[in-house]
Amino acid sequence: MRLQQVELMFGRSPWLVTLIASLLLSACTTVGPDFKRPAVPWLDSWSGGSLETTNTDTQKRTRPQTEDWWRNFDDPVLDQLIAEAQRLNPSVRIAGMRIMEARAQLGIAGSALYPQVQQVTGDALRAGQQQSEGADTAFSTYSVGLGIGWELDFWGKFQRGIEVADANYFASIAQYDDIQVLIAAQVANLYCTIRTIELRLRIAHENAALQKRSLEITERLFKSGNESELDVQQAKSLYLSTLATVPELEASLRQSQNALSVLLARAPGPMLEMSTGTEKIPEATLDVIVDIPADLLRRRPDVRAAEMQLAAQSALIGISEAALYPSIALQGSVGLSATSLAWSARTVDWGVGPGLVWNVFDYGRLKNQVLVQDARFEQLFEQYQETVLSAAREMDDAAIAFAKSRVQITFLEQAVEAALRSLDIATIQYREGLVDFERVLDSQRTLFSQQERLVASRGNVSLNLIALYKAMGGGWETSRDRAVLDDQTVETMRERSEWKGLLDAPLPPPSADSPETRQLEVDTP
Repeated sequence: MRLQQVELMFGRSPWLVTLIASLLLSACTTVGPDFKRPAVPWLDSWSGGSLETTNTDTQKRTRPQTEDWWRNFDDPVLDQLIAEAQRLNPSVRIAGMRIMEARAQLGIAGSALYPQVQQVTGDALRAGQQQSEGADTAFSTYSVGLGIGWELDFWGKFQRGIEVADANYFASIAQYDDIQVLIAAQVANLYCTIRTIELRLRIAHENAALQKRSLEITERLFKSGNESELDVQQAKSLYLSTLATVPELEASLRQSQNALSVLLARAPGPMLEMSTGTEKIPEATLDVIVDIPADLLRRRPDVRAAEMQLAAQSALIGISEAALYPSIALQGSVGLSATSLAWSARTVDWGVGPGLVWNVFDYGRLKNQVLVQDARFEQLFEQYQETVLSAAREMDDAAIAFAKSRVQITFLEQAVEAALRSLDIATIQYREGLVDFERVLDSQRTLFSQQERLVASRGNVSLNLIALYKAMGGGWETSRDRAVLDDQTVETMRERSEWKGLLDAPLPPPSADSPETRQLEVDTP
C-alpha cells in the first residue's frame, strides 16, 4: 500500500501517516518504484520513414554492416585512421576515465551493505607524583577500544544506492560508446571532405589550363588583328576567376587536414597516410535494412545513456522514500583498559544492542524531497522522449538526403556529359566562324560549374551515408573488445593509487546493456 493511500485512510497527520506506513511496509525490503524501460508510444509502429527509400540496391548481405560500417568503403587508409582515433582521441580517453570513476563510485555504493561505522581507539598515559621524600609513584595506563555500527538495509536504501551507481556506470559506458560513434563519423566526414577538396582542386586546375589555352589563342588572334580586345578580356576574366578558386580550396584543404589531425591527437598538418589514394572520394552502398527501426534507435548509445540516467533517477526516488521511515542499526563496542600498578585489575567493557533513528519532526522536508526526486524523474523522462524523437529525425533526415543525393548524381553526370559536348560543338563552330567567342566562354564556364557540382554531390552522397550510419548508432561495438585505457595510463594510475582490478576489468558485452540483463559490478572489501 502506497503512502498516498495511507493518507486518504488515516488523514494527513505526519505522525500517524509515517507510523502506519512503516507498519504496512515492515515486510518490504525495498521502497520506491522499480525501473522499467520507458515506453515510446509511436516508436513500435514507426517503419523508418525515408529509410525505406535507401533499399534500392540488392546486396549479398542480409543486414546492414553497422558495427564497423566504415569498412564498406573498402578504404584501408580510412580504416586505419578511424581505428587510431577511437583509441587516441582525447575525448575517448576522457570518456574512458569516467568509466573508471563510475566503477569506483559503484564500489562505494556496494560498501554501504557492510558495517558503516568501524572505529578503533587507543591511548597510553604515563602519570605519577614525585614526593619530597623522594618516593616515586609514577604508573602507566593503557586502553584500547573497538566500536562498530551497522545500519540494516531495512527499506532498501543502500540497495537503491547500488542501483543508482550501477545505472550511472552503464550510462558512462553508453557515453563512451557514443563518443566512439561520433569520432568514427567525424573522421570519415573529414576524410571524405579532404578527398572531395582534392578532386575539386584537380578540376579547377584542369579547367584553368583549358581556359588559359583559350586566352592564349585570343591574344594571338587579337595581335594579328583577327579578334577584338573584348574576347581577350572575357577569356582573361574567366581564367583568373577559375584561378581564384584555387587558394580558397587549398585553405579549406589544410583546415580539414588540421581538424583530422587533432581528432587523431596529432599536431596539425597533412598526414603521410593520405598521400596515396588522393582525389578519390570513398564510395559505398547501403545494405538492405532488415532491422526494425525501433531496435536501431534503442541501440543508439545516446538513447541508452538517457535511459540509464532515467534508471538512476528512479532509484533516487526510493532512497528519498526510505528516509521517511526509521533506520535500524546494530551497534556494538568493546574496550580494554589496564594500568601498570601491581594491585590493579584489567577491565573489559562491552556493549551491544539495536539503535533506531527516526526523523519524525522532519516529515515535511523529507516528503517534499521525495517530490523533488519524482519531479526530476519526470524531467528526465521527457528528455528521454526528446532524445528518441531527435534520433528518429536524424535517421530520417540522413536517409532522405542519402537517397535523393544519389538521384541527383544521375542528373549531374548527364549534365557534365552535355557540357562537354556543348564545349566541343562551340569550339568547332567558333573555328569555322559560325559563332563568336562568347559561346566558347559560356560553354567553358558551364562545364566548370557542372563538374564542380558533380564532385560536390558525390562527396555529399558519401557524407550523407556516413550521417545515416551515425544515425543508426553503429561503430561502437568493436570498442568493447579493446582495453578502455592504454598500458601507460594504467601503469601510471597503479603507481599513484591502489586500483586493484578495476583498471583491467573488461567492458561488459553489448548484450548486457539493457536494465533487464545487466549485472552489477561491485568492488567491496
